[in-house]
Amino acid sequence: MMTVRIMRRSGSVCLLVAGLTVAAPVACGSPGAVAPTATVPAGSASTPAKPATAPANAVTAAPGSAPPASAVPVRAAATTTVPGAPGCPAFPASNVWNTDISKLPVNAHSAAWMRSMDSAHTYLHPDFGPNTGGYPYGLPVTIVTSAHPLVRLRFTYASESDKGPYPFGPDTRIEGGSGAGGDRHAIMVGKSTCTLYELWLARYSAHGSTAGSGAIWNLRSNALRPAGWTSADAAGLPILPGLLSYSEVRAAVRTGTPITHAIRVTAQQTQSAFIWPARHQAGSGANPALPPMGARFRLKASFDVAGFCASATVPYCKDAKAVLAEMRHYGLILADNGSNWYFQGSAFPQWPDGLVELLKQIPARAFQAVDESCLMVHPNSGRAEAKPGCPIG
Repeated sequence: MMTVRIMRRSGSVCLLVAGLTVAAPVACGSPGAVAPTATVPAGSASTPAKPATAPANAVTAAPGSAPPASAVPVRAAATTTVPGAPGCPAFPASNVWNTDISKLPVNAHSAAWMRSMDSAHTYLHPDFGPNTGGYPYGLPVTIVTSAHPLVRLRFTYASESDKGPYPFGPDTRIEGGSGAGGDRHAIMVGKSTCTLYELWLARYSAHGSTAGSGAIWNLRSNALRPAGWTSADAAGLPILPGLLSYSEVRAAVRTGTPITHAIRVTAQQTQSAFIWPARHQAGSGANPALPPMGARFRLKASFDVAGFCASATVPYCKDAKAVLAEMRHYGLILADNGSNWYFQGSAFPQWPDGLVELLKQIPARAFQAVDESCLMVHPNSGRAEAKPGCPIG
């Protein structure tokens, strides 16, 4: 499961062509994670190039053709909670991450974006799972209590980072392990305050901790970051709500309750623009045939989920179908540069290899981009709201 990525910011290798910063592919360390999500008593990477920042008047998606609708459907509120912190929502049920987009119109740029991501010849790739002899792939989450010491960090991109302090310490789990290279994401949730803290290129030291960038969110709020600001993600979005967890897959199979949030996905080349709810770009030029950060994709209604595998005889088939149901209703949000159609999940509880292999059989050609711009209530809010001709599934 070695991943070849484009650097999430403009990259350590880039070309300046006609005034555009063009990211070039670079090989990075394998993504990984180290230890299960846990509650801890709350008691040297090279510097990358500065990210390209889109103007505050970010582009919006071109409208697609809306399906006929005589009335705005009323949906039952679905609340996704944080594993390990059940009292904390993974943002409000009204948040765009937690919104069913199965009935939204197709984006006018869908075909072009799909071609740019080589969808006709690519299968989805779960960017998580077992790693024989090493740490499991995926992103770890550390749950902390209010007693955890808080520290200040020195940021490479301080002007677009939240100053903190952060509940970051030697006990914080790092993507890939304490000695890893790569993105070295650190995700922390304060379960008493429902505060989300995320760091990119995080390194702890008792003599002064550092990170490339950092962002803090109130998990009970729909507020977005300032337009043009990065986060621990190239799109300026939170990472946590887009992580697929094996525990929620198992719960979906056991209880029949669906997974109710979108999943984070990457693309090799992106447009130098972002669309709601994204706040930042790290693209390769203004080519409208490339997807911008924030683009949303869903599994087509025509895809034969029932025939994907035989539930009675294929191990983890029901688990895979639960993920397919999520992808049909909540889909994927483009949040970073990387290999085409790599989607992200948490490192723990550990994923069985049989399920990971099944998820690798999902064809990218079965997806389409949707236009969710009509759901926006305010450009600085992640709240999504149905309107006539803009139904929530």
